[in-house]
Amino acid sequence: YILFSYFRIINMKSTLHQIIFICIIAPVCFLSRQAFAQDSSHLRISLITCGPGAPDDELYTTFGHTGIRIVDSSNMQDAVYNYGTFDAFEDNFYLNFIKGRLRYYVAMENFKDFEDYYQAANRSMTEQVLNLTNAEKKAVRNFLNNNIQVANRYYQYDFCFDNCTTRVRDIFKKNHDSAFTKYPAMPIGTTFRQAIYFCLDRNDQQWSKLGIDLLLGKPCDAVMTAEQMEFLPDNLMKNIDSANHPFVLSKNNLYPVAKNNYKVSFFSPLVVFAILLLVIIAISFLKPRFAQIFLQGFDGLFFFITGLTGTLLIFMWFFTDHIMTKENFNLLWAWPTHAAIAFFVNSKKQWVKKYFAFTAAAMIIVLLAWFFLPQHLNSSLIVICLLLLFRSLSKYMSI
Repeated sequence: YILFSYFRIINMKSTLHQIIFICIIAPVCFLSRQAFAQDSSHLRISLITCGPGAPDDELYTTFGHTGIRIVDSSNMQDAVYNYGTFDAFEDNFYLNFIKGRLRYYVAMENFKDFEDYYQAANRSMTEQVLNLTNAEKKAVRNFLNNNIQVANRYYQYDFCFDNCTTRVRDIFKKNHDSAFTKYPAMPIGTTFRQAIYFCLDRNDQQWSKLGIDLLLGKPCDAVMTAEQMEFLPDNLMKNIDSANHPFVLSKNNLYPVAKNNYKVSFFSPLVVFAILLLVIIAISFLKPRFAQIFLQGFDGLFFFITGLTGTLLIFMWFFTDHIMTKENFNLLWAWPTHAAIAFFVNSKKQWVKKYFAFTAAAMIIVLLAWFFLPQHLNSSLIVICLLLLFRSLSKYMSI
């Protein structure tokens, strides 16, 4: 309409007017047409990366979260597709959780509700608006809308290989021609365990590290590829930033959170176990009858708990679908048989004496080989092995 009016007024009689039309007005109209064509999908797709929770929050919040945000201006919809959803009221929920058969699913929720939840938890939110073509935007939206159908929404969750972040990564890799794993997000040679440590150390979660080191076996010490590093939300965000060609149109800090400098807890596992070892050694040299009664009770409880730990590790290795709990070298010190010997710690039988002699010798070998094993074992467990060695020698010499 503007051009038509312009022609009517000047009829292109002036050379100056012709120059203005050729150099300014025509290009502007052409670019406007191109821009309109590019945005004709009415879609804006972005990656939402949520930061970790506080140390006293649930453990899973430590690793952050990933979601896909789709804004559709044609119907005023602003939604987030979230692959980190599970139903706590599902039949056999806890049994499936332990066995590694817990079903997660993708859910769609209003972005405002999603945003309010993470702001209430004081967790940061970063948005990366993605540079996708019309066809790519529509393909991503259609895939997600099909994926949220009841028949398609469920998947078997795996913390390192199939989680809320890897699912999002795979969608973009399938529907976009940019390789965004050009550079590794972590130093080359980083293992899965070290990547998990990086997240736990942000909140000084030493006890959580101990639990993870107990349950996760040798596979957790495998070196990650650049793509495998993307199981963590922060790593996927970094790799999308470093795509081969600009994959991010803009990056916005939707809810910045000041970095918290959490105080290092004095009562780490190493300190607590060391104090326990020193106390037991001190009591062992006391002559009063009550000291000996205390040690007898302690030995029974200590060996029983150690045996139960070994039984749990056996179960996690052979009777679950968890990949990372296989080949667990903690069984070198956490013997399931200790749960049975706990009922004979005060026996004077020769087979009990031989059992404790064998245990003491085995603990010496384990301690000597500690730093040469193919699996990283938590350093605080050295103290537990020393305690097993000390009490086994004491029982051997007392029989």
